[in-house]
Amino acid sequence: MNATSAPRPETEGLSVSVVVYRPELAQLTSTLASLGAACEALRAVRPGLPVTLYIVDNGGLPDVQRELDALKTHRIETSILSGHGNVGYGRGHNLAIERTASRYHLVLNPDIDLDRDALLRAVDFFEANPEVGLLTPWIGDEQGHQQFLCRRYPTLLDLFVRGFLPGSVRRLFTRRLARYEMRDVINERDIVWDPPIVSGCFMLFRTGVLKQLAGFDARYFLYFEDYDLSLRAHDVARVVYAPAVRVLHHGGGAARKGSAHIKMFMASAYKFFSRFGWKWL
Repeated sequence: MNATSAPRPETEGLSVSVVVYRPELAQLTSTLASLGAACEALRAVRPGLPVTLYIVDNGGLPDVQRELDALKTHRIETSILSGHGNVGYGRGHNLAIERTASRYHLVLNPDIDLDRDALLRAVDFFEANPEVGLLTPWIGDEQGHQQFLCRRYPTLLDLFVRGFLPGSVRRLFTRRLARYEMRDVINERDIVWDPPIVSGCFMLFRTGVLKQLAGFDARYFLYFEDYDLSLRAHDVARVVYAPAVRVLHHGGGAARKGSAHIKMFMASAYKFFSRFGWKWL
């Protein structure tokens, strides 16, 4: 179904947006199932909390009616936003953000599996720390190893080494990449305040902060829109890495997705550095 109605006048609850383009059904199903379980755990402590999921169809969405029916058993209201074509990652999320009036909004990738207690712990953290506007979790890979997706401000060399060099050569830059990935402070135990850049695969916002920022910058079609939004978020609220909130990420880098993604990556990198400042080495 297409959702074209105005947002409900609510100031409580959680909204979630998932932008998809030709998604793998099995992984999307897993993501939605984990979201349902996490919402159930959240509601066990906060009964009656409204939750709305927006699936933004940028093209190629398979039949997910069975999955949406399953979410209804968790009392999650669902809407599919479609018919707009492939408008890009950030603009897709903005279609949902402009509709919602929830207290919290989760920007979620369709390749993320949430820990059952992830949303409960995240909301508890927000309510205990009113200065926080954006939360990023501990993120693991398919083997359960930590992915270091918080970032310091990148140089062009950092991006090239991490994204495009083979592993045998990349090892020569281990110390440099470790600093870029904040491995000296990011771990599975310690809260880290104000990491400069956090990953767009799971960004949980106070919706008021996200509205104040006007969502993602639509000039990025794909890549770097999360870098841009992270840096702007620091202007209006605090950003936190909270490792008690846990998710698994099944994604991959641009260089492993073919030449079209490399071109998009380079185009977005140019826009990012042109806005925030070039840093070469």
